[in-house]
Amino acid sequence: MTGQVPPVLVGESAASPPVVRAGGGKLEFALGVLNGVLGDYLHRQDNGLATPMELFLDGQRVQLDRASLQRAYPAPTGRLALWVHGLAVTEAVWSFPGEPAVTYGALLEKELGVTPLYLRYNSGLHISENGEALARLLETLVAEFPSPIEELILVGYSMGGLVVRSACHVAAEAGHTWLSRVRRALYLGVPHLGSPLERLGKVVTWALRSIPNPYTQLVADVANLRSNGVKDLGFGNLLKQDWEGADSQAPLQNRRHPVPLLPDISHHLLVGSLGRDERHLLSALFGDGVVPLSSAAGRAGVMDRSPVFPQENVKVMAGVDHIALAHHADVYAQVRAWCERELP
Repeated sequence: MTGQVPPVLVGESAASPPVVRAGGGKLEFALGVLNGVLGDYLHRQDNGLATPMELFLDGQRVQLDRASLQRAYPAPTGRLALWVHGLAVTEAVWSFPGEPAVTYGALLEKELGVTPLYLRYNSGLHISENGEALARLLETLVAEFPSPIEELILVGYSMGGLVVRSACHVAAEAGHTWLSRVRRALYLGVPHLGSPLERLGKVVTWALRSIPNPYTQLVADVANLRSNGVKDLGFGNLLKQDWEGADSQAPLQNRRHPVPLLPDISHHLLVGSLGRDERHLLSALFGDGVVPLSSAAGRAGVMDRSPVFPQENVKVMAGVDHIALAHHADVYAQVRAWCERELP
């Protein structure tokens, strides 16, 4: 398979049922970027541009009551997949270029009968805040969904994977019922060990503020306008205690609390790579162009304060950059393989 659109949805006849789109136009794209950059500020100001966490289908929000869910998903299967986007985007990131109806979710629904659920949220909020909100949303979903849910597959792209892990931790602590439906979680280009780019931003801001010059301090103030969600990516913070009370004079202090992998969930990691393989110089230096290879693969050391992910469940995609991980035919082939695999 190459990076083109998978053939399964190309050339559908006019008699074929309509394919559900992830949704999102130019306005939604702009709002996704705005929320990624300033979403925490918009939320604090109770600004109407702040994106609430909701399910979306074909560009329309889906209310979490039984009647609305029945209308949105008139023929659901017992297997659902929740698709959680990353920073500064919306659920439209799952659409293949030039083919908005083609998404991993649409393909899995057609080929494996997995009903897709697309999440939209304010990626400028703390990851822990979105994790708590997602845990509550899924508890309501399970209670209101019009048919029994046998399995809930969680798929997180980039920051979305951290939100998924945070939500699972919250659910485990609170004893939520939805967690028992989760048997597998898929992480696509997720910075499990954090992002060096954001850590560099912290250091630059701290250095500028330390210079007793009003102009450089103004630049530092502007640079520090990065949202809480962006700042959490520095070390991959999942919990409130990871960032609460942080010392602004210690920009490289890793305060992250280890969050163990839940043993009843099969964890699968998909890693992008700029080079032709992971040993290529481009891959070693830049990973997928945004997330280092070791971070996306969960290859944790003692200083990372993170569990080591099962490396037998890691797949490195040669020549696939960070953006393409959300809509690439080769990636879909691996996603499908993980979703159709029988679990013990």
